[in-house]
Amino acid sequence: MLKIILPTIMLLPTALLSPPKFLWTNTTLYSLLIAALSLQWLIPTYYPYKFLSNWTGIDQISSPLLVLSCWLLPLMIMASQNHLQQEPMQRKRIFISTLVAVQPFILLAFSTTELALFYISFEATLIPTLILITRWGNQPERLSAGIYLLFYTLVSSLPLLITIMHLYVKIGTLHLPTLQLIHPTLSTSWTGMLSGLALLMAFMVKAPLYGLHLWLPKAHVEAPIAGSMLLAALLLKLGGYGIMRVTLFMGPLSNLLHYPFLTLALWGALMTSSICLRQTDLKSLIAYSSVSHMGLVIAAGMIQTHWSFSGAMILMISHGLTSSMLFCLANTNYERTHSRILLLTRGLQPLLPLMATWWLLANLTNMALPPTTNLMAELTIMITLFNWSAFTIILTGIATLLTASYTLFMLLMTQRGSIPSHITSMQNSTTREHLLMALHIIPMFLLILKPELISGIPS
Repeated sequence: MLKIILPTIMLLPTALLSPPKFLWTNTTLYSLLIAALSLQWLIPTYYPYKFLSNWTGIDQISSPLLVLSCWLLPLMIMASQNHLQQEPMQRKRIFISTLVAVQPFILLAFSTTELALFYISFEATLIPTLILITRWGNQPERLSAGIYLLFYTLVSSLPLLITIMHLYVKIGTLHLPTLQLIHPTLSTSWTGMLSGLALLMAFMVKAPLYGLHLWLPKAHVEAPIAGSMLLAALLLKLGGYGIMRVTLFMGPLSNLLHYPFLTLALWGALMTSSICLRQTDLKSLIAYSSVSHMGLVIAAGMIQTHWSFSGAMILMISHGLTSSMLFCLANTNYERTHSRILLLTRGLQPLLPLMATWWLLANLTNMALPPTTNLMAELTIMITLFNWSAFTIILTGIATLLTASYTLFMLLMTQRGSIPSHITSMQNSTTREHLLMALHIIPMFLLILKPELISGIPS
């Protein structure tokens, strides 16, 4: 574990001390090297925990998410190059340092075996994200977006801290493997129920559950491209991962806790998909599609069966790569037209034909075309939900239909139609952008061949 965390921390001096000419080269290559090293975590093993130390251990649920977070750091650095061109060197260094600073906390949050350390790193990821949004966002509204993010997260996570302390007093340990071995301590009493609610609430806001999701479209729309990728691909997954970890040792939840969350998650998947159909802002559309996908993950996490956990894992990984790629594509459009409004950026296929290919691939994976892992995940989750209650098929079915329709709507709006009259010239797409898209889509295609790596099933 340390052989990844220490090089990640050493990226800070690399970013701060590299000669100006080699700043991007050094940081990108170094982080790609770390990403390549982290692939060893995917090696299957018979032991429940790989690389177990006092504080960290990697099991089937956390290894795919850890590899994903290492993989996305170089991609975030690559995506940010263009919009930082005009900035002075000092600010470039600070920007890269902020990106790097989130990374150790995310790695710790995904790999820790101690609930208290998990809470600390879960909260610490908030600070660099807030700096990214409020300092490097595009519009003045970024400040209100930052305040939304801060208060939603803080209000929901203080009860989590209190409950973690309460559990420690009650059980005497917060060590996750130990907690999974002893009998669930949360009884059906009011205290038990409120503790369960507090444990789940922090992750529901982070995931986000429909109704607690208002900070997400704001934060996504105002964040710079790296901030959007970070939020969509990693910080939302912290919520899903937290739900999967916490529900394991809470024992069978009382129905009073189950039903509201499940209903809201499924209804939210439907509602946000229909909001996407009426969306004028490209980044906001992609942000709302994240909410609907994570709704399925929350629903799967609530049922607590092996199948549903497996489906939730696959969906989290594939959604991480897909939504991150969609944000990158939206950003390439934004950098050329300086507008996120769909009406003003339509008809780009004749201008950027190769970009249109990436758009098509990203949209097809987003709408869960057959061989992709997105489809496997959605089908797995739908089957478990159907097994739990046959009525859920109505909600998930309509949500799938709406997902396909808004994805096609997004593709047709950006690529087809007449070119708006105000677009007279257009920059060519660069090799950097094509490489960025390729590095998102190649893992997606490779995972189609071996989805066991990310399915969360002990191999």
